[in-house]
Amino acid sequence: MKFFTHFGAYLMMLKGMFTKPENWKIYWKELMHQCSEIGVGSLPIVIIISLFLGAVTTIQTAYQLVTPLVPQTTIAVIVRDSMILELSPTVICIVLAGVVGSKIASELGNMRVSEQIDAQEIMGINTKNYLIMPKILASLIVIPCLVVLSFVLGIWGGRQAGAMTGVIATDIFDEGLRHNINFYNINFALYKAYTFAFIISSIAAYYGYNVKGGALEIGRASTSAVVVSCILILVADYALAAVLL
Repeated sequence: MKFFTHFGAYLMMLKGMFTKPENWKIYWKELMHQCSEIGVGSLPIVIIISLFLGAVTTIQTAYQLVTPLVPQTTIAVIVRDSMILELSPTVICIVLAGVVGSKIASELGNMRVSEQIDAQEIMGINTKNYLIMPKILASLIVIPCLVVLSFVLGIWGGRQAGAMTGVIATDIFDEGLRHNINFYNINFALYKAYTFAFIISSIAAYYGYNVKGGALEIGRASTSAVVVSCILILVADYALAAVLL
């Protein structure tokens, strides 16, 4: 029963968001602010993780493909497809669930505990539309861009790691990157990125918006938001792979 209670409240929250903003200028300013907070704030961790994911994938793939029967270009093919199909969309979004999700949940939770949300509702402001919708839209704009940047940096990091360790030359790696390119993989990665972005932002907003109690509950709401988002990302990952691949 608790699941259906949360699910119904979550749907009601989403329904309450879809109203016409009363002040487009303030709404646009808040949207740009959230894009900056989510995108620029998450950029360093995305860059670091992507580079090392590509580097580790290259070295481990080269370690496993020790037979001369398999051409070295296969290493680049595996790194490219692994980064695009799974590592960049899923791993990066799980990391962003902790970075972005906890930030959204704690921000809204603090506003709820300090009664800022109640004060805005008394003034006639639709807080679901003004506070939650910009965060979800900003996530849908920025997180797919971070995923695209991630698999580009991951592939480049794998190329550099292969050259520095001597396991694969750059010209052979580049040849493998151009071999049998399937552009649908990029589309599939973007489908996953948009789905995961919506999950991260909406789940975190739900838990933060509905905080009850004091400051201690803000931490619990942030933790719950991250855990639930990670679980739903993995479930959605399997569902999208089963349906679209």
